Amino acid sequence: MANEKILVVDDDKNICELLRLYLVKEGFAVTLAHDGNTALKEFDHLHPDMVLLDVMMPGMDGWEVCRKIRQNNQTPIIMLTAKGETYDKVLGLELGADDYIVKPFDAKEVTARIKAVLRRCGSKDEENKGVYDFDNLHLDMNRYELKVKGKVVDAPPKELELLACLAGHPNRVYTRDQLLDEVWGFEYYGDSRTIDVHVKRLREKLEGASDQWNLKTVWGVGYKFEVKE
Repeated sequence: MANEKILVVDDDKNICELLRLYLVKEGFAVTLAHDGNTALKEFDHLHPDMVLLDVMMPGMDGWEVCRKIRQNNQTPIIMLTAKGETYDKVLGLELGADDYIVKPFDAKEVTARIKAVLRRCGSKDEENKGVYDFDNLHLDMNRYELKVKGKVVDAPPKELELLACLAGHPNRVYTRDQLLDEVWGFEYYGDSRTIDVHVKRLREKLEGASDQWNLKTVWGVGYKFEVKE
């Protein structure tokens, strides 16, 4: 489960910090938010693998945050609440929450429930193969669709396949010959400079999209899709 991204949303900063300590210890990458609006911004920026969402928050409550996330996304959500009434539980599940934990809770139980929900939702991952999400970048190879900052960007299939190869293995360095084999296939006898041309065109389309990642030249070797840790 290591390195999966968890967004923890609770206006109680002590609870957030407690959960962060336990989850980091379990190998998760944790981002905290203390109100609904911040949570939605972090969600769009981070594309987390799981959201731990408190119900009772000032301003936008957890129900509304859950509702907004579910409009376009099926990311697993576990609701955290001090209320244990059946009505609240049913409402949360009807809104699309995957699980429900009542405060006060044991942090070890929370980590166990997170792992269980992630395993359960893992069966849905087959639908998401070929989909790559990074800050301001969405690549869906099932549709051959590239979005930069939420807008569809036209690109020929080979450019998208090249980007998918690199983005599918962040920070891995590929030689030009490896990329030719992966993207064009062994039957391709062209010049490895073909890669340079395609990378140049991709960079033009991705320019200024984010400072969290970039298509980087590794001099004397090849290229990698570099993602900041």
